[in-house]
Amino acid sequence: MDKQQAWPQGVFPARLIELLARQGSISSAIAFDADQVQPASLDLRLGDVAYRVRSSFLPGPSHSVAARIEALKLHEIDLTRGAVLERGCVYLVPLQESLALPAAVSASANPKSSTGRLDVFTRVIGDRARGFDQMPAGYHGPLYLEISPRTFPILARTGSRLSQMRFRCGDNRLTLAEHQALHASQTLVFDHSVPVGDGVALSIDLKGQGRDGLVGFRSRRHTAVVDVDRKAALDVLDFWDPLYSRGRDELILDPDEFYILVSDEAVHVPPAFAAEMVPFDPLVGEFRVHYAGFFDPGFGHSPAGGTGSRAVLEVRSREVPFLLGHRQTIGRLIYERLAEAPDRLYGSALGSNYQAQTLKLSKHFKPFTV
Repeated sequence: MDKQQAWPQGVFPARLIELLARQGSISSAIAFDADQVQPASLDLRLGDVAYRVRSSFLPGPSHSVAARIEALKLHEIDLTRGAVLERGCVYLVPLQESLALPAAVSASANPKSSTGRLDVFTRVIGDRARGFDQMPAGYHGPLYLEISPRTFPILARTGSRLSQMRFRCGDNRLTLAEHQALHASQTLVFDHSVPVGDGVALSIDLKGQGRDGLVGFRSRRHTAVVDVDRKAALDVLDFWDPLYSRGRDELILDPDEFYILVSDEAVHVPPAFAAEMVPFDPLVGEFRVHYAGFFDPGFGHSPAGGTGSRAVLEVRSREVPFLLGHRQTIGRLIYERLAEAPDRLYGSALGSNYQAQTLKLSKHFKPFTV
């Protein structure tokens, strides 16, 4: 199969991502890391320099990202030895990967799960882009990552992986009837009271059953730096305040505070599918849920190490306090077919961090004992 041949319809699993790389559709001066290709996505690596810029931007149809950076940059930061990116600032980092996509293949990006759980806001942009995190079919050009830590200052370096990219041919999202049929045959949500329609509706758990009433965590202010490449290195209580149910099964979100919560439902992504979390309805409340929206094939899959996994939710209120209630619907999982059967699944065999999870902070923190 070459660039001129027809590509199969659907989300590309790892084998097709690696084929894109071998054909030059994904390029990098440095060979891929051994675990960089995930079951249905590619981790993207930071380059050697970060540019502190005055504002976020889209280049628009007439400009390159490099030209916009030159007009907006405040200073350059060397990432080769690691550097601290401060909260509340906006940085643009050229990525090691660039694209020369076939005419029928498009790409989309999202923060990695661990990035979202640190409240690090990231978006991928390309030259002449009219939108964030979307590379149109046939895109040729460099990739850049906008990074804005919102809660914790972070230590990042050349090669750090904060974002991931998914490749696809066509639009193979399931219809309402197809979601229902897939649930009937392979069980998408392990709660018979949850209707499956245009995706799987997810609600929030504010009871904390099985966790001694622990329902979530609220970030602390004025913390130390989080090294994005170190696992299980930080004490939870230095960065987070645990939140417990006190019998009212509700939680008031304070403006400008960041929360880690968890879905009441355990979900399943069968091997031949991928899923993405989308907001339930932006009009139902003044809060943002879930920065990182990709769910790889095998998430919550029994043979891959987990019969159903909860969705961890990154929640931030906007300008006003907002009351959340137990089992309030906050998002939907939309399923999409893979272009072919995957040769690897999310789960214990790959050392995936969040298989069979319930309420779990990012991989940077030591286990928290209730």
